[in-house]
Amino acid sequence: MAEELNQLFKAYKNFDFMTCPDARIIRILCEYIEPMRRFYLTGIRDTIVFFGSSRVPSREQLEIMLKQENISGAKRDILLKLGKYREDAVELARRLTKWSMALDDERRFVICSGGGPGIMEAANEGAEKAGGKSIGLNVSLPMEQQANPYISEELNFEFHYFFMRKFWFAYMAKALVIFPGGFGTMDELFEILTLMQTKKFQKNTAIIIYGSEYWKQVINFEKLLEWGTISEQDLDLFRFSDTPDDAYNRITTYLTQHYLVNHEHSSNTIINRKL
Repeated sequence: MAEELNQLFKAYKNFDFMTCPDARIIRILCEYIEPMRRFYLTGIRDTIVFFGSSRVPSREQLEIMLKQENISGAKRDILLKLGKYREDAVELARRLTKWSMALDDERRFVICSGGGPGIMEAANEGAEKAGGKSIGLNVSLPMEQQANPYISEELNFEFHYFFMRKFWFAYMAKALVIFPGGFGTMDELFEILTLMQTKKFQKNTAIIIYGSEYWKQVINFEKLLEWGTISEQDLDLFRFSDTPDDAYNRITTYLTQHYLVNHEHSSNTIINRKL
């Protein structure tokens, strides 16, 4: 013990200290400052965020599942629909990236996902197909969610704290597309809606809920209104969409109106900061 105490460490090089509960605030700050620096260095200020389930299979995975597991009936229909949602996410991200790459670099809207498989992977894949960069905001989980291979290397992040990851989802987002998903997707959707409803999130942000068949079965927004737990204007915070064409048109029209034609400046500070 005496020998250990005689070894001199700078505090920030002391691994035991940096990983102990007392240094939690330092780790939280790191998950704010390190992404901020990377976004600044890569010139990213605006994002289009894709949320959705990590469990949606790719076309290859779907074909294997249907053959090996001999799935039929309603389960087969659901898997095919989920597979179609994934294809739509690829196509939508591809088209949005192609559109954004034709804009002034300072106004480029970069695709951002949670960095994992399923819909997240589809979004990054679509951006790559268009020849563009994309962001992956992964999070360390007990089940070890791996970063998908389509994320731009310099924009591949892994977070420990969910709330810091969610901060970076929200901070630069100018549009969000919510594909079918489970608890995590709902958590992300309702947090953004709550921030907008309570005026804590005041920048212009398009919210597209993709897949009305799924979402209207899972969440009955009209019943929330009927029971008086939300206001009628709260239903105007988002729009449903069911095709890549419709979602693309809604998002590009919204972003053009609020961020291109009117030249609204982002409230984000990271572009103006000096390193």
